[in-house]
Amino acid sequence: DFLPLRCNACGEVFCKDHIRYDDHKCSSAYKKNVQVPVCPLCNTPVPVQRGEIPDVVVGAHMDKDCKYNPAQQKQRIFTNKCLKPGCKRKEMMKVLCEQCGGNFCIKHRHPLDHDCKGSSHPTSKA
Repeated sequence: DFLPLRCNACGEVFCKDHIRYDDHKCSSAYKKNVQVPVCPLCNTPVPVQRGEIPDVVVGAHMDKDCKYNPAQQKQRIFTNKCLKPGCKRKEMMKVLCEQCGGNFCIKHRHPLDHDCKGSSHPTSKA
């Protein structure tokens, strides 16, 4: 393939082996190298104008416009409270009783352990 190819950054003509910016050391490659930095705290893209230093712009965003809330990051994992009266345990996942549909901790998950009122007869003595 001997067709000439024009570089879309500098406008010079090259063969297929030298059309890449790095292959012909294109001095205008920066025009096509458009990257948008992302804020490391809130994960939002921060627009950078030509000639600005991305680190400085992201730093300014973090100081002024960042919507990062450290309290939001510290979400609770154990939120499913046991419904057995007097029990204060919480589990990471819901443990539902098949008979009454209540949410209980691992210790009180069986119908006999939480005095289940859902069915007239318990399924097992486990």
